[in-house]
Amino acid sequence: MRTRLESKRGSIRSAPWKGAGAAVLVAVGAVLWLLPSAAAGQTPDGYVAPRLPGTSNPDLNGIWQAFTTANWNLEAHGAEAGPFDRLLGMWGAQPPGQSVVEGSEIPYRPEALARRQANFEQRLAVDHDNINTVGDPEAKCYYPGVPRATYLPYPFQIIQSTNRIVIAYAFASANRTIPIGATTEAPIDTWMGWSNGRWEGDTLVVEVTGFHDLPWLDRAGNYHSAGLRVVERYTPLSPYHLQYEATIEDPDVFTRPWTIRFPLYRRIEENVRLLEFKCVDLAEPYVYGGLLEAEEGGAR
Repeated sequence: MRTRLESKRGSIRSAPWKGAGAAVLVAVGAVLWLLPSAAAGQTPDGYVAPRLPGTSNPDLNGIWQAFTTANWNLEAHGAEAGPFDRLLGMWGAQPPGQSVVEGSEIPYRPEALARRQANFEQRLAVDHDNINTVGDPEAKCYYPGVPRATYLPYPFQIIQSTNRIVIAYAFASANRTIPIGATTEAPIDTWMGWSNGRWEGDTLVVEVTGFHDLPWLDRAGNYHSAGLRVVERYTPLSPYHLQYEATIEDPDVFTRPWTIRFPLYRRIEENVRLLEFKCVDLAEPYVYGGLLEAEEGGAR
């Protein structure tokens, strides 16, 4: 028996599956399909993370990375051509991905959806009169904000001491300092917000406030206001994995708090180092191209 498989584009290919072999493959596929959802969010019984010397808290030191497509879109999405596919081919394409949002969809207020759509349509626009408010900040190498910094497709490093934690991100040399056990108010609003941390058992809980409304949540145009409050939770699952959760509250944009969840993976390559992705110079021609050309022309 030859099973015919049809793709979304309508092309047909043949698979030489025969008799019981096909049933076995289907059964195995079903099991593999179910495994990720069954394991999601579960801490292995009996796992005790190594302690930070001199404390009773887990040692989270290391270089970590998320392997999701959340930076393209937090919600479920299919593969799509990029904005310059005739020039770049698939280089600028969007890969398909599953939602990392609990419940699948972001609970927007109805009036807020129009701005998300406008953001998406103008995601690569450059408006020199509104340089900070039009277009995806990632394309301009602006600080990514929280939680987006965590699921960018680049690593970050956790540097932990007894009373504070620093998280250094490869992208744009962004970083955060998180005092542990002392709650302070944000002195000003910033791209990365103001973090306060505490331990709840083996889970590091970080409350982040003090944002302005310029960061985006992904390339799909999902966004927040200056009223954003994020509660992050980092929980060790194994020597090589952390569970990351972030609950997002912003009543000006969303009808209720909502949560994203995915694992973080420890980078274990020999001599692994966090390398700075200093992208400002790389973004200048895109952001200021016309102005730079005019300036250079005037200089001549």
